[in-house]
Amino acid sequence: MANVAAKERKILVAVDEGEESMHALSWCLKNVISQNYKDTLVLLYVKPPRAVYTAIDGTGGYLFSSDILAAMDKYSNDVAECVVDKATKMCKDIHDVKVETRIDHGDPRDVICEMTQNMGADVLVMGSHGYGLIKRAFLGSVSNHCVQNVKCPVLIVKKPKSTATNN
Repeated sequence: MANVAAKERKILVAVDEGEESMHALSWCLKNVISQNYKDTLVLLYVKPPRAVYTAIDGTGGYLFSSDILAAMDKYSNDVAECVVDKATKMCKDIHDVKVETRIDHGDPRDVICEMTQNMGADVLVMGSHGYGLIKRAFLGSVSNHCVQNVKCPVLIVKKPKSTATNN
């Protein structure tokens, strides 16, 4: 049989601190990654923008000192590193796959769409938080936004509902 060059694919997996995204990554590693391809797996964590706090009197002054803001930023960076580290460790037993990590900041809906477009991803994989109708109406659905706005296929992996025996 002739040795056919493997097709190269870029697979972007959006990860966050939720179990849903780690389940999506795990599912992706079992079901999407293939030895028939030269896959590059890009793990993307998006730090949400820091909330803006204004003074109660409406002057626009900050309630927090620069030390507290620095501590908030450090915590945000630590969370990002922890999530990406956990996701990277999940990929360690997968052979012949290049794993890259990216940490960005901004509105996850926009950042994920932009990254998918800029890197020319072949597929975007993300978990579903399974928000109800009301919560989704207020928060907006990151996955729904991405489905509507990226040009490549989007794979949304739902985490199975846990049963009493799986808790």
